[in-house]
Amino acid sequence: MDFAALVRYGPELASGLPQTLLLVGQSLALGFVLALVIALMRLSANPLVSGFAYGFVYVFRSTPLLVQIFLIYYGSGQFRPFLQDIGLWVFFRDAWFCAVLALTLNTGAYTSEIIRGGIQSVPFGQLEAGRAVGMSPLQLFRRITFPIAIRQALPAYGNEIILMVKASSLASTITILEITGIAKKIIAATFQPVEVFIIAGAFYLLMNFVVTQAIRYAEYRLSPKSPAARARAEERRQKAILAR
Repeated sequence: MDFAALVRYGPELASGLPQTLLLVGQSLALGFVLALVIALMRLSANPLVSGFAYGFVYVFRSTPLLVQIFLIYYGSGQFRPFLQDIGLWVFFRDAWFCAVLALTLNTGAYTSEIIRGGIQSVPFGQLEAGRAVGMSPLQLFRRITFPIAIRQALPAYGNEIILMVKASSLASTITILEITGIAKKIIAATFQPVEVFIIAGAFYLLMNFVVTQAIRYAEYRLSPKSPAARARAEERRQKAILAR
């Protein structure tokens, strides 16, 4: 093994770190919004709405992400005249947009099931208590259902973030030069795959270590037993007393 190569190629691979972080960040942000909508649709009493949401989740959870990326990036060219007519070809001809779209749809499907499970785990007694004090459905969701659901879903969502960080490497297959894309470029020029992929793997390991620690901290902050949570509960109790 060429240990000097580990130092030599490190800075070049590090230049792909902002691209990877931006790709993951955009996909997770858009995917979370989509997941919340899909989760609420899955819980709808309307069979058409819940059926559509179920079909969406089933398709994107049951097919490989790589296939989804290829279908969006290469398959959209089959509909170029139509996409040009409606003004969307400018997006679908861009590899970055196609990668973000594929990752967003994929994580949206998985995250929607995580959120749905969190919502269904909210104790019925707390919902009844909220209705008893006159909360509207929106207030009930914002003050009781959503905070508790997020707290319950956080560990599973942390796993989804880690999976998304690793899945972002598939964007290199459609010419995006994030960490894995730059690694492939270096390997093609140097024929040193072991050294290059060790460095690339170390970057992914570092990113997921940070994610793991952030999730652990968020779990602590949101835990009902944490000092911060008790302080917030006491503050709400004082406000309720003063409002009477």
